[in-house]
Amino acid sequence: MGDNPRHRVPFRRRREGKTDYRARLRLIRSGKPRLVVRRSLKHTVVQLVGYDEKGDKVLASSTTGQLRELGWTGSTGNTPAAYLAGLMAGRRAFRASVTEAILDLGLIRPSKGSKVFAVLKGVLDGGVQVPHSDEVLPSEDRIKGGHLNKPEMARMFDEVKQKIIKS
Repeated sequence: MGDNPRHRVPFRRRREGKTDYRARLRLIRSGKPRLVVRRSLKHTVVQLVGYDEKGDKVLASSTTGQLRELGWTGSTGNTPAAYLAGLMAGRRAFRASVTEAILDLGLIRPSKGSKVFAVLKGVLDGGVQVPHSDEVLPSEDRIKGGHLNKPEMARMFDEVKQKIIKS
């Protein structure tokens, strides 16, 4: 680091490359809840988070691991699972009177048709309005798992989607 008495050490999460505080501040100043999407190789976590001075409040959330309870037997790290997690979070947020949000990707680099935008499509279908461009959303075939070459995937996708919508 620096040995100068005027040297300012950046915040720990900035040093670790986990948080872009300038982008976070712009999202918070919008006054809308943030749609936070975080991915790992096996799971996708979706949260609608509202700002509070004492700390952020999670208004609604879901993970792809929760799809197992609804009968999902496929991988939880793929695009259809990400869409269903977004749909589940969107339905929960809509029931909690959240009608609009703003997408918070964190340090994820956006690319057209990615899992992050499948989550966004799920949240939109769940009833929450999020500013976006239709160009970035994945195709319906990709959301249903047509690119996976597993014919049972579309049937299982439709069954789980209906359970989420009914609940």
